[in-house]
Order: sequence, then structure tokens, then C-alpha cells
Amino acid sequence: MKQLAGKRALVTGGSRGIGAAIAVALAEEGADVALTFQNSGDRARAVVASIERLGRRGVAIQADSADPGAIRRSVDEAVAALGGLDILVNNAGIARYNTIADFSVADIDALLAVNVRGPVLATQAAIPHLGAGGRVITIGSAGADRIVGAPGTVYYMTKSALQSFTRGLAQELGPKDITANLVQPGSTDTDMNPADGESADYQRSLAPLGRFAAPADIAAAVTFLASPGARHLTGTIINVDGGLLA
Repeated sequence: MKQLAGKRALVTGGSRGIGAAIAVALAEEGADVALTFQNSGDRARAVVASIERLGRRGVAIQADSADPGAIRRSVDEAVAALGGLDILVNNAGIARYNTIADFSVADIDALLAVNVRGPVLATQAAIPHLGAGGRVITIGSAGADRIVGAPGTVYYMTKSALQSFTRGLAQELGPKDITANLVQPGSTDTDMNPADGESADYQRSLAPLGRFAAPADIAAAVTFLASPGARHLTGTIINVDGGLLA
């Protein structure tokens, strides 16, 4: 029997990269999966098709993770489509880079809205639907603990906020037997940070394993945290970073 058989999951930002890999990995373990997307409708539908080929239910929901109303609606639609919710994966995120001296207010606000407020609001909307054994899994960044390049400071600051959020959430939800954990990827081969990009060789030089993660590497950590085997892990940070923080 699949370890997530009968479970229902929502993955925000699940149309590509890490989010798409997580959505498919959860389905491979038996979960029905809803995913949100903002603009990549074709890619979202392709992920749903992959989920359905596994014999699971897949649902794509268009939602802007900077829009509080859209976030709440996406959770409601996922619950309605799947018949409930057991697993929330807060994956949606954006990156903006610049020096502090030159960072625009618009870019600061965008980062805070999607990377910090978005997970808080999605979790807030999900909590009434999560029962005992529920999971909240958030995707952060190893950059929260190690700044790699000054232009990333504000972006990494938003990822640091997810550490406090996860620890506080674990305290709040623990009495309900709901866990909250954080996965912090290092350099991962995605559209946002391709393994053949301009700074890729430098990034590889920082990690003992000397390579980028594949999105499936991050998804493997998420499926573990969603599984019964992780029932006693909460408030935990798992670094999938090739040893960057070693």
C-alpha cells in the first residue's frame, strides 16, 4: 500500500520546478493532489495529467500567491475538489535581487507578499480542514542561513522568516497532532536557477557534493515529511543543500 494512500494535498506554485516535482511525488505515494499556478496554465495541466496517469486525482487552480483572496479561494477549491485536506505544501515563491541601496519598495513588497504573507495565509486557510495527522510543509532556502551574494539579501530575509513561522506553527498545531516542518533547498536545477546558468559553477563550488539538486531531491524530503514515518518530526528544518551549510 502506498504510504500516502487516501491523503489529499495542496501544493502552492505547483506548475513547474520544485513544486511540480513535489506534486507528482506525492501522487506517486498515493495522494490526490491539487496545485496552484499563476500564469503557467499549460504546464499546470501537464502536471495534472502526470498525476492522473498515476491513477490519482489532480486539480489545477489558478491563484496569485500575492493576493490574499486568491489564496483563501484556492484552499477552498482544493478542499471542495478533493473532499478535504491532509497536507499543505507552501512552495510558491518569487526571487528578486538587488543591493539594499537600490532595492525598490515595489520589489520588497512583492517578496514579502508572496514569500512570507502567502504561506501564512495559505496555512491559516488550511488549518480548519486539517485533522489529526495533518501536515504543513514549507519550502524555504538554505540562503536563510548562508547569504550567497549580497544582491540576495532581501530574498533570503524572506526565507529566514519561514524558520520562525515553522517553529511557531509547530507549537500551535502540535496539540492537534498536526506537524509543521521546513525544507531548505540549496542550489536546485530549475527555471529560476538553471544548473548551466551564469553563476552555476560558483554555486557548485560552495557545496561539498559539488552539484545542483534535482527537483526530485527536494520532493523526496517533502514526501518523507508527509509520510507516517515523520509523525514525530515537527518544527524541524531539513537542509537539502549538498552540504552547503555543513
